[in-house]
Amino acid sequence: MAEAVATVSTEHASRYLQQLCKHWAHKFATDFGPDRGRIDMGEGRTVDMTAAPDQLTVRISSTGDAARLQQVVEDHIVRFAFRETLAFDWRAA
Repeated sequence: MAEAVATVSTEHASRYLQQLCKHWAHKFATDFGPDRGRIDMGEGRTVDMTAAPDQLTVRISSTGDAARLQQVVEDHIVRFAFRETLAFDWRAA
């Protein structure tokens, strides 16, 4: 299983966490609140997020193409954050 984590500086971490979970709730099992979120995409793929006042931490786990999952998650959050520029620095977890 491949795991990666990124910490993103933003004052809107809770908003993006909840928005991503709501966005995928029709397709995947999600569990979220203002500070924590989890998306179970099935097939060994999960996204866990934690919101702090000044940062969003995103952790992905995948039995398949982890790089592809990282890019999909990042692309979605960047679209939600069109008013600011976010920097994702993915690293192995």
